Amino acid sequence: MPEVTEAIYLDYDQAALDAQYNNRARFPNYREHFQSWQHWSEVTRAGTRAIIDVPFGPTPEEKMDIFPADQKGAPIYVFIHGGYWYSLDKSDYSYIADGMKPHGFTTVVNNFILAPHGNMDEIMRQNRAALAWLWQHAAEFGGDRDRIYVAGHSAGGHLAAMLLATDWPFFAPGLPAKVVAGACAIGGIFDLEPIRLSFLDKTLHLTSSQVQAHSPLRQRYPVKAPLLLVVAKDESDEFHRQSADMKALYQRLGQSVDLVVPDKLDHFDVVNQLRDPKCGLIDLQLRHIRRSFGG
Repeated sequence: MPEVTEAIYLDYDQAALDAQYNNRARFPNYREHFQSWQHWSEVTRAGTRAIIDVPFGPTPEEKMDIFPADQKGAPIYVFIHGGYWYSLDKSDYSYIADGMKPHGFTTVVNNFILAPHGNMDEIMRQNRAALAWLWQHAAEFGGDRDRIYVAGHSAGGHLAAMLLATDWPFFAPGLPAKVVAGACAIGGIFDLEPIRLSFLDKTLHLTSSQVQAHSPLRQRYPVKAPLLLVVAKDESDEFHRQSADMKALYQRLGQSVDLVVPDKLDHFDVVNQLRDPKCGLIDLQLRHIRRSFGG
């Protein structure tokens, strides 16, 4: 008799669920992408005006890199790095500024504590603190605090979506209800429950209450802000399902949402093109940003 395995999430048993979210096994050339990101970012920091390691909070991890636009009053493009909340660093994504600066944007890449040194509550708090600091201090580096757009890749896509759901006046008195004008989640995760049930929880140690509090699919989004979802064609079925479910939720709430599936790309190489100011993904975001800013 063949061994019968128990489904633990939807129709997935443990091995199948783990495979859905194990991007490093699914795309084993991920190290090459990491090395490229690091190299491109070193070149960017060497050749572009940058303000490195700007503190936005009391902990050692709460720092951001700012790549100012050439003109004052520039819109701000915040990029949140991926790495499943436990790896990578803001220094791996400086190259994002190469794609956005020619379009007149100040680019900001923030850091945050990584699991298991910090849990999801603290990871989320630090990302909110970064945006609160940006809104409060934008003028100091020539940015326009009323035109902040957030993008993120993988875990960063999750964090970007959660920033749209944040009660900003509750988080920090004096902040407006709308700090983030719009967001783009690239290869994002919007329900943490399958993550809690997967191999990733050996590092993340998610609780049921954290799944509820920090899953974008479980939020209400009372403030109107457009959301752009990008999921590469070669992603796993679960990544496609998560983005489709997020689109459906946003539509039910009467919010503006778009879902785009780039062909012949996977979880990692989808962000490689962001260093090219003429690439399709940047053009897609620029059109979404104009809508987010009311233009």
